[in-house]
Amino acid sequence: MRILVAVIMIILLGTTAMADASKGKRYYMKSFKQKFKMNGLDFVQLHTQAEWETLFKDKGKGFIVEFSKKYPRSKNYLNKPKTWDKLQHVRDFAIMYANDSGKTPTCGGDAVSEPPIELEVQDSSPAGFF
Repeated sequence: MRILVAVIMIILLGTTAMADASKGKRYYMKSFKQKFKMNGLDFVQLHTQAEWETLFKDKGKGFIVEFSKKYPRSKNYLNKPKTWDKLQHVRDFAIMYANDSGKTPTCGGDAVSEPPIELEVQDSSPAGFF
């Protein structure tokens, strides 16, 4: 019985983490992409998972310091208390797709696209038509 409860808890927690990363991707694309002038893939690839975790400790102080220096015009926005609500989800997005995660986010047109499938051209006219 305990094992079943533990398995259910792991599944529920895993689903919650995925939802937060998804919400973080939306927040990044809506609120931060224009401010940082980089797409979601470039953003998450800036750091490893451990580095992102460190940057977001203490209500994101490290993140706010780093990105306020890189993007001084965003400093006031990053220091607003309401921004932390979004940053918590952006943290999950950044950690999930960090440069050492092996995962690639799909951020609208930002994802690395696969080459198109090349189709063979076949003659569709009947043999004795002309």
